[in-house]
Amino acid sequence: MELEMDVEDLLNKRKLESDRIEFKTGWNPDDIYHSVCAFANDYNNDGGGYIVVGVEEEDGVAKRPVKGLPEYMLDSMQKDMLGYNNLISPPYFPQGIPAEVDGKWIFVIVVRTGQQRPYKSPEHVTSKKEKKYNYYIRYQTSSVKANSEQERELINMSDQTPFDCRANHKATVEDISPVLLEDHLRKTGSKLAKQVRERGVEEILNDMQLLVGPPELRYIQNVAIMMFCEHPEKFFGYTYVQMTSFPKGSVENPSISEDFPNITGSVPQMIRATMERFRNLIIRERVIKVPNQMEALRIFNYPYQAIEEAVVNAFYHRDYMSFEPVTIEIEP
Repeated sequence: MELEMDVEDLLNKRKLESDRIEFKTGWNPDDIYHSVCAFANDYNNDGGGYIVVGVEEEDGVAKRPVKGLPEYMLDSMQKDMLGYNNLISPPYFPQGIPAEVDGKWIFVIVVRTGQQRPYKSPEHVTSKKEKKYNYYIRYQTSSVKANSEQERELINMSDQTPFDCRANHKATVEDISPVLLEDHLRKTGSKLAKQVRERGVEEILNDMQLLVGPPELRYIQNVAIMMFCEHPEKFFGYTYVQMTSFPKGSVENPSISEDFPNITGSVPQMIRATMERFRNLIIRERVIKVPNQMEALRIFNYPYQAIEEAVVNAFYHRDYMSFEPVTIEIEP
């Protein structure tokens, strides 16, 4: 089984928030399973996290070369996990994936938002005595025991699984484009990109933990449909971009406007198409020659990077349960 992202991106915290990655020097199940429980509870709805074992941390950064783990430990760690996973209440099964870095072995535990949260974990999973159970949550970059108020919030969240993590009972594997899936994996530097055609979409989605349900009845998570389906509007109403330009201002003179054709497709496709439209039709550059200066002054009517950030946030932080498109109004 391969990681869904490049291990270097994980070690350097390039494509994830730092509080979603935890480095552990060695295999300490008691401490590690506090973090497994915390990531599965996903108190902040971040999507879970990664526990990287065999990596020493210094000021929040992975020390290189990595300390590593003896190769003989990898198999026993995975066997130990089977027992510890069943000690979590209700049982929770993260993925354990060995990876070779700097000529040494590390072990990455991938923990997604649990479908049956909230979860409790023993204070000491290795103890043979009667176990005391606690709820654990992430607080900044640490896994901590939840207080009474946080426990109540966790219990209230039990029926509030994030929309993108929910199973979609209408979609099938045939609705997922292998081209879009492979393109995403290639751009994120995942080794899975080269395996899409050989192993098939379903196996790759399973490795990415984007399937839910028992083996005999697997469903695709909503996030996979949003990312890898060419027509997500079949499953989520109003999944398109609506753009309108008001040359004189929507307040000052709303009667003068220009409506652009709607943009459809997967979320990455819509983001690219939206930014391409801004670049080609909306953003304009003005060049001003400055006396006694070789370089001219270049001014843009809209800052591209700021618009790109706003567009990306509009897609990834919107409520897909609301029956409204992503609406962009362009003011002078």
